[in-house]
Amino acid sequence: MKVYTVGQVNHYLADLVGSDYLLQRILIKGEISNCKYHSMGHIYFTLKDESGSMPCVMFKGNQAAGLSFRLEDGQAVLVEGSVRVYEKDARVSLYARKVQMDGDGTGRLRVLYEQLKQRLFDEGLFDFEKKKPIPAYPKRVGIVTASTGAAIRDICNVANRRNPYVELILYPAKVQGEGAAANIAEGIRTLDRMGLDTIIIGRGGGSIEDLWAFNEEIVARAIYEAKTPIISGTGHETDNTIADYAADRRAPTPSAAAELAIPDVMTTLRRIREMRDTLDRQILSRKRLLDAKLDNLKNRLEHAGPNGRLKDQRQRMLILQDRLHRAIRQSYEASSLTQERLAERLRRDMDSKLQMTRQRAAILTERLNGLSPTAKLRGGFGYISRDGAAVRSVQDVNAKDLLEIVLHDGTIEAEVVGKNEQTI
Repeated sequence: MKVYTVGQVNHYLADLVGSDYLLQRILIKGEISNCKYHSMGHIYFTLKDESGSMPCVMFKGNQAAGLSFRLEDGQAVLVEGSVRVYEKDARVSLYARKVQMDGDGTGRLRVLYEQLKQRLFDEGLFDFEKKKPIPAYPKRVGIVTASTGAAIRDICNVANRRNPYVELILYPAKVQGEGAAANIAEGIRTLDRMGLDTIIIGRGGGSIEDLWAFNEEIVARAIYEAKTPIISGTGHETDNTIADYAADRRAPTPSAAAELAIPDVMTTLRRIREMRDTLDRQILSRKRLLDAKLDNLKNRLEHAGPNGRLKDQRQRMLILQDRLHRAIRQSYEASSLTQERLAERLRRDMDSKLQMTRQRAAILTERLNGLSPTAKLRGGFGYISRDGAAVRSVQDVNAKDLLEIVLHDGTIEAEVVGKNEQTI
């Protein structure tokens, strides 16, 4: 027997399916499930019926001409396209070129869903006036979900972040497949008997089949009959289940359900601390203001009493005394300045008069010197005397008389040897 590789077999299958004329243009009837719009614009979904399912993809380029409405889970449709094999993993898929509604587009599960919802609504299971309020500050919160799913992890993360002191009690329930609805209802009844504050039910997103356990009547009646407030957080934000309508509060996701059930105590504590700090600041500011007013009243009381008046008089006396000292100092400084100016002026006047006096004395001295005999003696004249009497004429002397001639620098003794008389 010849041995083939996996790739060879997958390639053969792809060629075999691709060469089948019937599979290249085929119209298939079924119900949409697990519909997802990709960020690239392609649409991935599953086409199913009671006997089986087939993965499908409709590429972005075929949607303008082949699709006139938005695909959603539960729609009954007719899909035209080609069946192909993806060689890498031998996966058979329907490549849709055109999608149209089958009749009114209502799938089997969607019909069952709407019928049950209307019947329970008529019975009053969804009445708003019967909804129980969610406790603001719960101590114990029950959870009905799978023990290994993403929902319980999200709920625990939210609880730890918002209020780590809340006690979480998990009822590990089967949330998908046969027997899931009964298991969820039993979990609700079990936690309700424990007297908890709030119960959260839910699971992560999925197709309408994946979420169908939360569309069962047994779950809706268990929610309605429970005395404990129940929050339903099933699937994604766009998913709506019968449990959401029956619950006291509906949340778009399990994480949002945890946020509704568990208050953000940590933020509340931070706000309380901030409010306390603000109150402390306001009290301190108010105290300072009152202290200032009290000090002002004390000062006014002291000023109004005898001690205050005496203090004011003393203060005024000190002020006047200071003013007097300043005035005396200023007067003294002004007098000293005036005295200095007068003394300076007197010195200048005395110096001026002394200079003038000296000049006049010099002039008078010159004049006096001009009239002084001594001055004439310097000019070659002398003073002649005989026996102490001045000789004024030749008649006053005779021959052999001794004469004394006084010059400016000394005296000369002389003897008269003769005389000549002049006739005038």
